[in-house]
Amino acid sequence: MSHTSQIKVRGFHLDIYQHVNNARYLEFLEEARWEYLEESGDIEFFQSLGLAWVIVNININYRASATMGHTLDIETSLSKVGGKSAVFNQKITIAGTDVAVADADITFVVLDQKTGKAVPIEGALLERMQSHLNATGEEI
Repeated sequence: MSHTSQIKVRGFHLDIYQHVNNARYLEFLEEARWEYLEESGDIEFFQSLGLAWVIVNININYRASATMGHTLDIETSLSKVGGKSAVFNQKITIAGTDVAVADADITFVVLDQKTGKAVPIEGALLERMQSHLNATGEEI
């Protein structure tokens, strides 16, 4: 499953160089992941089990500048599922173009909200997550 979100670059997103501030891209990626989770129904699914997704690592590559007035497309997909963690892949492009602005791999674990500990990805949880893998997704 892949989901595309759009964000319009506003003046408050810019740094002194009039580009989107690097830290803002992390916020854009977060917003897109929440939209993905809302669309997929995963927020309710995880809440019903007392579980939460917790980010443990972000690897981001900045490719080109985005400036005020650009609309950014953010493509989000689950790319890997392992025994204890999974990975979202996200790509940001300038809408209507092939210009890559940034791409990132975001690793997360599933946390038991009562114990505060990561849980193994197995059973119904594994099945649910595997159903989201993109065409090139793989178990890790």
